[in-house]
Amino acid sequence: MNETRRQPWWESGVIYQVYPRSYQDTNGDGVGDLAGIEARLGHIVSLGVDAIWLSPVYPSPMADFGYDVADYCNIDPIFGDMAAFDSLISAVHAMGLKLLLDFVPNHTSDQHLWFQESRSSRGNPKRDWYIWRDPAPEGGVPNNWISDFGGSSWEWDEGTGQYYLHAFLKEQPDLNWRNPDVQRAMMDVMRFWLDRGVDGFRIDVLWHIVKHEAFPDNPLNPEWTPDITERDRLLQVHSTDQPEAHAISAKLRELADTYGDRVLVGEIFLPNERHARWYGSPTQPQVHLPFNFQLIESPWDAEHLRGVIEGYEASLPSFGWPNWVIGSHDAPRIAARVGEPQARVAAMLLLTLRGTPTLYQGDELGIGEVFIPMEEIRDPQHFRQPTLDIGRDRSRTPMPWDHTTNAGFTTGKPWLPLNADWSSRNVAAQNNDPASMLNFYRRMLALRRASPALSTGSFSLLGGSNDVLIYLREGGGQRLAVVLNLSSHIRRFELPANNQIKAVLASTLQTEPAHGSLSPNEGLVLEIQKSG
Repeated sequence: MNETRRQPWWESGVIYQVYPRSYQDTNGDGVGDLAGIEARLGHIVSLGVDAIWLSPVYPSPMADFGYDVADYCNIDPIFGDMAAFDSLISAVHAMGLKLLLDFVPNHTSDQHLWFQESRSSRGNPKRDWYIWRDPAPEGGVPNNWISDFGGSSWEWDEGTGQYYLHAFLKEQPDLNWRNPDVQRAMMDVMRFWLDRGVDGFRIDVLWHIVKHEAFPDNPLNPEWTPDITERDRLLQVHSTDQPEAHAISAKLRELADTYGDRVLVGEIFLPNERHARWYGSPTQPQVHLPFNFQLIESPWDAEHLRGVIEGYEASLPSFGWPNWVIGSHDAPRIAARVGEPQARVAAMLLLTLRGTPTLYQGDELGIGEVFIPMEEIRDPQHFRQPTLDIGRDRSRTPMPWDHTTNAGFTTGKPWLPLNADWSSRNVAAQNNDPASMLNFYRRMLALRRASPALSTGSFSLLGGSNDVLIYLREGGGQRLAVVLNLSSHIRRFELPANNQIKAVLASTLQTEPAHGSLSPNEGLVLEIQKSG
């Protein structure tokens, strides 16, 4: 007799990303903190999500705003202390939510004690915890690898006469994951937080953690043009996605599984076939959810999105669960990218596709393009390649809560400017408006939670045409059609043969839908049934 598979919480769940610097400040320094997140948990509960993912809150010099970790087992004073963290996680769990931490395994801060020891001498026991190399035979850097922030991935250390590797800023030296001591130390970090009650991790740049042992040059990218990042001049064939990394990923999963119902979300930017390998195998699983960023990166048209969805679904292993995201602290806001009317369509898409969705704070308000004056730009990525306009500050601006000073975010000066329309585009204003983006998100999340077809049901794409994307979700006796108009024009659509509309369950608009026709920017969730 076959045992019924128990469904883990994250398959039907929704994850909400909080960028702590920008959520809520409680001490007037202009930077959000853990106490502020705890104070605003009511908003997160009211959305109807299941888990919170916190961007890094560890001690850090903030060269890359927390992704340069100086101590993996503590809290940066700017966010609070361990008591504030313990209070937050207790409150999160008391409200029926889960808490995921951002785990940053590829690199530390150059201020981490491990690196301070490593660079102190060539004979130090922690020398091999990082990646050190002699100059090339002809002098200069060991190979041609380019940092993701531009410039060489190698930094010269005068004191010991070698280069160290940094895939990102020079203040973020890469750990040597081929060293078993590094693996043990980082596993201990995971245990520290799992023992403290966290429900999982989002693992930063997981596909970077192992490099080719011989450090050969990366090949040139024949499609590179000067209007894209310097990183993309090369194909990262040897500096990322090495076969040995999968065994490490499996070890991380094995550790997480010893704690029960935990989840690992891996940040991985790769083509479908290579991306899918990070699920592992049924006998040696890896991360539960290799993050899928394709909606962030895709042109916003129905034909292209249909291909993206179809290709991704086809690439998944039989045991792999999909996931989707339309916004993050690194990506342009969805409303800035496609406009507010289409941002509603995007939200409906995100919350009705098969798989686990991740929402980014502020997208539930429809925050769009935010202008950051030159003198207030903080993101090092901008300063490294200023002509490309790839700064991430515009997606990290403070959460607007109400119409009071600084939108209720802080009594001090916000570390980044607010969205220009904060006095009207804020949580309090949208709370009371049934037609607001916030209440649209709440309705969609409530529908998803109540609908077995949407939360865990089957998925099949239908043809569609003329800017219309149509797919079916079925489960628990429900049969739903999701119909999305990705244009600003009226479009026709057809349901599958011999089907008729039983009920309209959700709409991106406040108007009554027309039969067989979609208004501009209209998305519908329809309950359908066989006709006759």
